[in-house]
Amino acid sequence: MVKATNLGFPYVGSQRQTKKLVESFWSGKISGDELKASILEIQQAHWKLQKEQGLEHIPSGEFTLYDRVLDTAQQFGAIPQRYQHLSPLDQFFAMGRGLQRAATESTEKVDVPAMEMKKWFDTNYHFIVPEFERDQEFTLQAPRAVEQFKAAKALNIHTRPVLVGPVSFLFLGKPGKGVDAFDTLSLLPKLLPKYIELLKQLEEAGADWVQIDEPILILDLQENVKAALDSAYKAIKGQTSLKTLVAAYFGRVENNILAIKDHVDALHLDLVRAPEELDTVLPLLNKDQVLSVGVVDGRNIWINNLEKSIALVQKAVAALGQDRVFVAPSCSLSHSPFSTSFETKIKEKNPELFSWLSFSVEKCAEIVTIAKAVNGQDVKAELAANASAVATRRTSPQTVNPEVRDRVAKIPTEAWKRPSPFATRREAQVKKLKLPLFPTTTIGSFPQTKEIRVARQQFTKGTLSQADYDTFIKAQTKEMVEAQEKLDIDVLVHGEAERNDMVEHFGHLLHGYDFTQNGWVVSYGSRCVKPPVIFGDVSRRCPMTIDEIVYAQSLTKRPMKGMLTGPVTMMKWSFVRDDIPANELCAQVGLALRDEVVDLESAGIPCIQVDEPAIREGLPIRRADWDAYLDWSVGCFRLSTAGVRDETQIHTHMCYSDFNDIFDAIAAMDADVITIENSKSDEKLLKIFESKEYTNEIGPGLYDIHSPRVPSVEEMKQRFADMLKYIPAHLLWANPDCGLKSRQWPETNAALANMVEVAKHFRAQHKA
Repeated sequence: MVKATNLGFPYVGSQRQTKKLVESFWSGKISGDELKASILEIQQAHWKLQKEQGLEHIPSGEFTLYDRVLDTAQQFGAIPQRYQHLSPLDQFFAMGRGLQRAATESTEKVDVPAMEMKKWFDTNYHFIVPEFERDQEFTLQAPRAVEQFKAAKALNIHTRPVLVGPVSFLFLGKPGKGVDAFDTLSLLPKLLPKYIELLKQLEEAGADWVQIDEPILILDLQENVKAALDSAYKAIKGQTSLKTLVAAYFGRVENNILAIKDHVDALHLDLVRAPEELDTVLPLLNKDQVLSVGVVDGRNIWINNLEKSIALVQKAVAALGQDRVFVAPSCSLSHSPFSTSFETKIKEKNPELFSWLSFSVEKCAEIVTIAKAVNGQDVKAELAANASAVATRRTSPQTVNPEVRDRVAKIPTEAWKRPSPFATRREAQVKKLKLPLFPTTTIGSFPQTKEIRVARQQFTKGTLSQADYDTFIKAQTKEMVEAQEKLDIDVLVHGEAERNDMVEHFGHLLHGYDFTQNGWVVSYGSRCVKPPVIFGDVSRRCPMTIDEIVYAQSLTKRPMKGMLTGPVTMMKWSFVRDDIPANELCAQVGLALRDEVVDLESAGIPCIQVDEPAIREGLPIRRADWDAYLDWSVGCFRLSTAGVRDETQIHTHMCYSDFNDIFDAIAAMDADVITIENSKSDEKLLKIFESKEYTNEIGPGLYDIHSPRVPSVEEMKQRFADMLKYIPAHLLWANPDCGLKSRQWPETNAALANMVEVAKHFRAQHKA
């Protein structure tokens, strides 16, 4: 019989319990033992829920307190020297977020930065990048997969353990700090015995299947990587009797499958992203191999078209037989919210939209329904309800606005580009803004204090009036402007006290968006986001930021930045509709933002920042698909910003991605000033300036805002001196890596004071 299976479940919990527990541990409210016991209760509830739904292969071992790749690094002993003196739990979190702790009578001072963080392929999830030494030794210590398998087994739930694959783990890592470049895959012969030891422990514990995630199978791989995959799975097959399912997701495996196909018992394909691969892979499978067909979208929130999915699964069954097919989500459901059962507001106010939604719990039910249908069981009622909802979504007037589509169709050619080149614009901006050398600024947000969060909750619940809330936000804005003036920052921001999220805030002010109550997904660590839902054509309801920014500008004579989220990020960081082309939707958003940018300029705002942190994240996995994407995504950014005069300075911000390979596209965005993550990535970005000319202004981040750690003036001076080796002084800005929303005020003031001191130090040097 075809089996209903799952690859992973949202470890954040139904109500973000994991986040709250972890943060309680960080703040000292609960102990490590209390954290572990409470986390086990969440895991147990998840396993029971999936079993009750009828899944036959339930994942275990994928649950994490911070990041699965970081889990893998710690359990195989890939721990940089700077963390090795810490206890295991402190060590784990210090690697992920840094740790700064004063000395006490019984403990020494601790001051260690976090490891590098990068986007997980083309998602908005961030993973911690492993670090390796040339002579790296691996040890197997407290493997989570074994612990979680046994915990589920104690409940009489037989799970399928999940591991990050050895080749992906090494490939996604990097040489440690101060280590010369080397091929991290050269460590595979040392790592493999430890993986095999782990597999044997799972086998001894009673596991029969293991899921090994090798997401790099969807990349354009060099021959040495394919050779590493071949040798890894040949060794695993030869030394364990566990059945192995190797999972690839987020794209096409293409001929990479040839590297592993003779050494694994099952292969998982993402047939949501690449349905065409079913026809190419089926003939390649050996006579006993199982195919796991990922036909339910693990990354979006729309109901599955069961009829289409059943047809794909039936095609696989026709070629392989029922016993050799698993039905699965396209990827782990950790990228999807928990359950629509919490979405009472949408259900009440827009039942049609609610009928189109499917979160993780509902996706598990879809998987089971598909498997039952292919197995010949009676699911007529489920199929009829699904067909009705699919049809109404396709034809509903909620999804189509003829005026918006007509405006997109008639965008004039000149609207896609600013009329003057940067050199001309810079001359006008220097004259207007009169900024010093090495101008200082921040990325936009300031700490979202408990006071701000409580006021927002009261306003949302109706216990705080609009007038009182507006008065409160103005007071917060005034304090933030005064704080920046006291710090002597050059280009100010209003602090975004009124914004809960950089995408959701704008979504409320645009047609075509709606919002969940509990649609949380993890972005990094304990940081969760609740993406808006784009279900229809997008246009601006009304001016979105004018009142707040104009008020902030009235409080200071220094230039104030208007703050907007760019069109690509508005799409990528939403649960985006999948019924029209992405470039068409992006142009709709770009036009809505263009209207706002023009209005900000008309209101006297001299600098306008349109953030695009997701533009690299949206880059297609395969290089063959890059040019088309970069053409429309960069074009839509320019569409949103090109309606202003030369003297209006356009800023943008990007963070936590590999930007070097799209450097030319970033230059083509033609922002006057770009601020970009730098402090956690070992200045990799800066090195591209050795071979590429960038003529616009740029602010590589001076310090990491994702850690509570406050870097010293001397540390920042060294980082700024490194920047000056690559970037001309007249183009260089001083700023943090990202927004300060998640930080506390004491550390924010301390870090920004150090940053301003560094900028002034180098100004004095250059004057001399």
